[in-house]
Amino acid sequence: MPARSSSDRSAAPDSVATTRRAFLNVKDAAEHLGLSPHTLYVWRHRRQGPPSFRMGPRGRVVYRVQALDAWVREQEQADSRSNAALNPLNAAQQTRSDYEPSA
Repeated sequence: MPARSSSDRSAAPDSVATTRRAFLNVKDAAEHLGLSPHTLYVWRHRRQGPPSFRMGPRGRVVYRVQALDAWVREQEQADSRSNAALNPLNAAQQTRSDYEPSA
């Protein structure tokens, strides 16, 4: 039997592979972020952390890879160490108004 060329293959395996790259389960999302799966479970329970949703007949929790990466970028921008605009040392110096005690 001759070997099949890539044009003879059905699109189903490619679509499954694309889906696997687009969505991650809790374990894979935790690995992607460098966290423990437990941390993601706690954050999900508290409605914190990266966006997730349930998908499929069993309602498994999944994360979009793009959403995880966007969430990481948001965290970087919210941190004064990564965002110079938020660094209090870069803020204009505030002056005190003269205090006048009331009589």
